[in-house]
Amino acid sequence: MLAHAAAAPMLAQTQAWAAINSGSRNLDGLARMADALADAFSVLPGDLRLIDPAPVDSVMPDGRVQPIAHGRHLHLTVRPDAPIRLLLTGHMDTVFPVDHPFQDQRWLEPGVLNGPGVADMKGGIAVMLAALAAIEQTDAVATLGYDVIINSDEEVGSASSAPLLRVAAAGKVAAFTYEPSALPDGTLAGARAGSGNFSIIVTGLSAHAGRNPDDGRNALLAAADLALRLKAGSGAGFSCNPAKIDGGSPNNVVPDHAVLRVNFRPRTPADEIAARALIDRSMTDVARDHDVSLHLHGSFGRPPKPMDGKAQALFGLVRQCGADLGLSIGWRDTGGVCDGNNIAACGVPVVDTMGVRGGSIHSDAEFLLTDSLPERAQLSALALWRIAQGQFIPGHNQTEGMIA
Repeated sequence: MLAHAAAAPMLAQTQAWAAINSGSRNLDGLARMADALADAFSVLPGDLRLIDPAPVDSVMPDGRVQPIAHGRHLHLTVRPDAPIRLLLTGHMDTVFPVDHPFQDQRWLEPGVLNGPGVADMKGGIAVMLAALAAIEQTDAVATLGYDVIINSDEEVGSASSAPLLRVAAAGKVAAFTYEPSALPDGTLAGARAGSGNFSIIVTGLSAHAGRNPDDGRNALLAAADLALRLKAGSGAGFSCNPAKIDGGSPNNVVPDHAVLRVNFRPRTPADEIAARALIDRSMTDVARDHDVSLHLHGSFGRPPKPMDGKAQALFGLVRQCGADLGLSIGWRDTGGVCDGNNIAACGVPVVDTMGVRGGSIHSDAEFLLTDSLPERAQLSALALWRIAQGQFIPGHNQTEGMIA
C-alpha cells in the first residue's frame, strides 16, 4: 500500500520542518510552520483552514492574570459525510524556544538523525501525511472521512486548542495521534495518567522585617507550607510536583506576595477528584494558619486515559496490522500526557503513539530512527484502510477475521 521508497520525501519533509524553530512561544516560527504544513497537506482533498487559537489566560510571576498568545492551528476536514469518520492529530510546536542552543540537525550515525523536533513530532506529521496520501489512492475513499488537527500548543497543555479537539472528536469512530513511540523499539503508550497544572496566588501583608515582623503575613512562607502539604498528601493514586515559587521581597521586608506552581498526575478519574479535594483542603488550612488569602488558577487539562474495552480493541487492530507487516507491536502504561488524553475523554478510542521511533525527546539528544518513517506510515495506512473496510468494531477482538 505504501512503497518503501517513500522514506526519502518523508525524511526531506521532516528535516525541512525541523529547520523551522516552532517553540510553543515563538509565534513567528509557529506562523511559518503553520504555512509550511498547510502547503504540504494541501495535496489532500477537503477543506483546510488555519484556525485562530481560543483565548487563554496565564498567571504572571507578580500574580497578575493576563492573556497569553498562541499560534494558529491547522484543521483539515475530508469527506465529513462519510459513514466512517476518524480523527488524526499532531502538534507543530516543540519545547525548544527560539533562543535555545539546540537548533541544528546532525547525523549521529547512518539512519539516526539528531535534531529539534525530529521525533516529537515533525517526523510523526510526515508519517501521518504519507499514510493519508496513500489512503487517498485506495478504495477506502468510498467509506472513510477524517479530520486532521495539528495544533500549536500541545507542549504547553493544548489550552488554546482543546475546544477545537473536542469539536473534531465528535462522531469519530477512532483516533490516531502521532506522538513518537514510548520506546525506541516501537512500544506504544497504553493507559496514561492525567495532568493538572495550577498556579496558586498567595497574598499576605508586608511589614518591616526588623521593627514589626509579626504585623506582617508572610506569603512566601505560606506558599512553601502549601507546597509541603500538597506533596505530603499525594502518593495514593496521584503524584504531586511542586515546581516553583515566584515572589519574595528584599531581606528586610516580610513578603506579601507569592505564586506556587504545581503539577498533579492522577491515574484515574477518582484520583483526579481526590487530588482536587486535597488542593481545596490544603488551601483552606494554609489560609487559616497563615492568615493569608489564596486564589487558585488552572485545571486538570489532561484527563486520565484508561485502557478501556474500546481502546483495547483499537490497540488490537494496530497490533494485528503490525504483525501482518512483520512488526512486533506492544504497549505499556505511562505517566506522560498528550492530546490522546483529551480525545479519550470525549469517548473516542485513540492510539496516540503512531509516530516515529526515536528517543531522548525534550532534550538536545533527541533523535529519529529514519527507517521508522516508511515503517510507521505503512502501519498507519494499513490500519486506516482496515477501519475503512469496517474491520474495527469497538470492544471486539480485532485479531480475528483480519485480511491484508
